[in-house]
Amino acid sequence: MAIVVAVSVSAKKGMRKQNVDSAAFLANFGIEGDAHASSEWHRQVSLLAIESIEKMRKAGLNVNPGDFAENITTEGIDLLKLPIGTKLRIGPATGEVSQIGKECHSRCAIYYQAGDCVMPKEGIFIKVLQGGVVRPGDEVSVIA
Repeated sequence: MAIVVAVSVSAKKGMRKQNVDSAAFLANFGIEGDAHASSEWHRQVSLLAIESIEKMRKAGLNVNPGDFAENITTEGIDLLKLPIGTKLRIGPATGEVSQIGKECHSRCAIYYQAGDCVMPKEGIFIKVLQGGVVRPGDEVSVIA
């Protein structure tokens, strides 16, 4: 079973996110109070696997969930194997994979703080289809 390890938000783009006890996913918007939330684009919520963060830890970096500006840190699901259009249930919310990885135009604060960034290569993005409050420990599953 795949789960949510951490839920993280920030008021500014390009910054490490702060872990929170829960976050409200809003349909066609993203996470309430997060800098990346917008009905104007497809990268409303970002996901990164704890397995990717562990890889950076093994490389000697002191990093934790939220440090790569991801909203949702998952465990037990291979995010990179999910094609665009895949529908996911994250706790009570649902989303659709809208982008895999991203182009890094310039080295942001995360790169300088962490020394590297896995988000451009191993993170994915979703659009929120159905809202709900998401918490660490919630199940993550692919909707058939």
